[in-house]
Amino acid sequence: MARYAVLSDIHSNLEALDVVLGKCRELGIEKYISLGDVVGYNADPVKCLEIVRSLDLVARVKGNHDDYVCSGNLEESGFNANAKKAVLWTREQINEDDRQWLDSAPYEARLPVGVTVVHSTLDTPQNWGYILDPFHAEDNFLYQKTCICFCGHSHVPAGFVKKQITSPGERAIERISLWSGDYEDDDFNKADEIVVEYRKNNKYLFNIGSIGQPRNGDSRASFAVIDTDALTVTRYRLPYDISKAQQKILEAGLPVRLAERLAAGV
Repeated sequence: MARYAVLSDIHSNLEALDVVLGKCRELGIEKYISLGDVVGYNADPVKCLEIVRSLDLVARVKGNHDDYVCSGNLEESGFNANAKKAVLWTREQINEDDRQWLDSAPYEARLPVGVTVVHSTLDTPQNWGYILDPFHAEDNFLYQKTCICFCGHSHVPAGFVKKQITSPGERAIERISLWSGDYEDDDFNKADEIVVEYRKNNKYLFNIGSIGQPRNGDSRASFAVIDTDALTVTRYRLPYDISKAQQKILEAGLPVRLAERLAAGV
């Protein structure tokens, strides 16, 4: 069975990463895809890098925080003050080998199982744009040559499908409400997994959300598993020890706001 865990925006959050990888072991997952931003914001960049580098990664791409921790010009980054402080602090924590590993990741990667991965967007991945709605998704689909594309960056889960038009008036690009969590149903919002079946004759774009700093009002760590035999993509939402992650941020002297937002998921 071809199954891969898709990890994005870990952002040095060891507590969240440990819970996610524990779930992956429970599921029997052995292959991994990294969508970037292993570092930034939180207080365990060294340990998170060590763990991610030890995984059997079939593909990985560079995130904007990875990029700026390595060599990026922060004055031109558009980062807010808190993010800049975290990047500068992270630069002092990691060694040259870790920097080279982060910097060696490409902006885009493609797997032979019909999957493309990128941190931001496929049109200009190095410009760190966001995919937030069907209009942004449409631009991405123009450059997507595979059935599935996974992205991160916004920390907000979102799914889109581009269908082959079979009847007049049918919309080519639709938001996948199930994946995006566009429901007011309490049972749905509390569920720890969401399964989407896909068809090979359509194109799909999935933002899987963030492990280390969710921003969709749900503080749980979010990651995905793709099963290319069953043709399913499953998003998991897992609680973790937020208070421990917050305490580490404060002890490291990082901005208080970075600790506060973890509990709110914003």
